[in-house]
This record gives sequence, structure tokens and C-alpha cells, in this order.
Amino acid sequence: MASSSSRALNAILPQIATAPYEAHQKARTFASRYVKSGQYDTAVDVLFQSARELLKAGQAGSGVDLAGFMLEVYETKGEDVTGESRGRLTQLITLTSPEGSWRKTLIDKALAWSVKHGECPAGDQDLNHYIGELFYKEGAFDAAEPYFLASGTRESARLLADMFTLWSAEGGTAGAFALRGVIPYLQNGNILAARIFISRFTLGVTKDPNTANVTVGSDEVVLTKDQVVNFAQIAVLTCQRAHGEKNKIVRESWVRLCGTYQSRGGVLTLPDVRDALNEIAHLYFAIPNPRAQPSNPMGDIMSSLFGGMPSRQPPARKLL
Repeated sequence: MASSSSRALNAILPQIATAPYEAHQKARTFASRYVKSGQYDTAVDVLFQSARELLKAGQAGSGVDLAGFMLEVYETKGEDVTGESRGRLTQLITLTSPEGSWRKTLIDKALAWSVKHGECPAGDQDLNHYIGELFYKEGAFDAAEPYFLASGTRESARLLADMFTLWSAEGGTAGAFALRGVIPYLQNGNILAARIFISRFTLGVTKDPNTANVTVGSDEVVLTKDQVVNFAQIAVLTCQRAHGEKNKIVRESWVRLCGTYQSRGGVLTLPDVRDALNEIAHLYFAIPNPRAQPSNPMGDIMSSLFGGMPSRQPPARKLL
């Protein structure tokens, strides 16, 4: 592939420093010819290297345009999500400036491709994680959050907990942030991510020395001074023990848990939080929903708690 693309790249790359528009047009022309002749890998190489150098030169519009063309070639070829195909995208996303809308344009297109050619309905997990971590390192916590949630990997859950710990120190209650991580993971059936998240997040919450710890199954819950954090810990462990309608003892434990903590008022009594907990009750314990769910329950919850968050298509739900 390198030898096939070298002629085109020798004509394109030297022009980027002095004539970026002409270089951009040449890249499109060469790539189009390769696509028409079925040389998809060569077209991808030309577009990737040209986009990379344009982005390095600060030509975000031209670079992202070629990256989008590369994704079109991915589609035409039927390129699956692999370390190599993903790696090209993560390089280009990293090089795209966060200023303006170019990076978001590329991210949206990359994730849309990964939905079609990967295994996760919310987009490739590793790609989502990479994007979330990129925003996290840049201090854009609100931008990173939905990608960590969509990823659902162990490392995403850990970084989300670390990020929420830092974020909660700037304002807001620990309990609200605990729900922000636990509820979406549980709604997506990802108990492992919910458990990793809340275990790590709780490390940064002040313990309550005057209250004895409680046991859920074989797990001990270290109670904190934040009642909602305590609820979140117990909720995750209770869901982990669920077995639909077959385990009536655990079903009753869930109902008592929600009733006890909601009777104390606070964030758990917000209508949208109640709706989310009802949805979780149905998913894990086969408890019928008392009423229809909103079209985007997580978006409504975030709006209620924190003034809104980016809306993302929820992945298909299954218990992990």
C-alpha cells in the first residue's frame, strides 16, 4: 500500500505548508481515483496521511473533510472496527483542535461508523473511552461524561469516578454525582461498570464514623455521610443479586431500599430519578413500571440535577 500511495503523497504533502487548499484538492482527486478503481486501502492511506499533515498545519476544516472522506471509504469497503482502523481515527481526533465544531463533526462521524461496523450499539467502546479520556485530560468534564458512560469499560468507569470526584469538589453534592454514574450504567445493564464506578467514587467521600457498616449478600458497604452515596452503593449490590421475578427476597429488598431512602426526601424523590429507578426495577426485578417512561430518561435526569447534558442514543440494554 505504501508504494501504491507514494506517488500521490509525494505530490500532496510538500504542498501543505505553502498551498494547503491545493493539497487538499489533490488528496480528494487522488483518493477518488483510487476508490473508482477499487483500491480502497490506497485511498485510505492517502486520505489519512494527508488529513494528518493538514491538521498538524492547523488546517482543521480541510483535515476533517479528508477524515470524513476516509470514513466514506471505510463504509464503501465495509471496513470493520479494528485496532488499525480505530487508530487512524484516534490520531486524527487528537490532532483536531477543540475550538469550534470540527472535532465534534469528526467524532460524530467516527462513532456513527463504529455503530454500523462494530459490536456496540452506542459505538465502539474503546473509541468512546479514548474520546472521553481526551476531553477529561483537557478539563472538559461535561464533554467527557457521555463518552465514559457510553464506553462502559472498566477503565472508563474508573476514570469517570476520578473525574466526578474532582468535579464534585468544585460544587454539587457527592450523592448527585454518584447517581450520575450509577443510574446510566445500571440502565444499560452494565453492573460491572456500575460497581467499579461506585467503589472508586466512594473512596473520595467522607465516611460516617458513627454508623455501622451494612452487609448486602457477602459484600460490606462502608457507609458515608452522604445518604445518596450510600443508596447508590446498596442499589448496585442489590441489582447484582437480582434474578428477575424469581428471587422474591431480593425484589423486596429493592422495594424497601427505594422506599426507605426516598422517604428522606432529596434528589431521590425527583420525578425523573424516580422514573429511572422504576426502569431499573423493571429491568432487574421484573417489577412493572407504574407509568410510561420519558423518551430520553437519562437526559431528563441530568437536566433535573445539573442543568442538562449532551443527549446520546442509549445502547441496547442487556445484563452483563
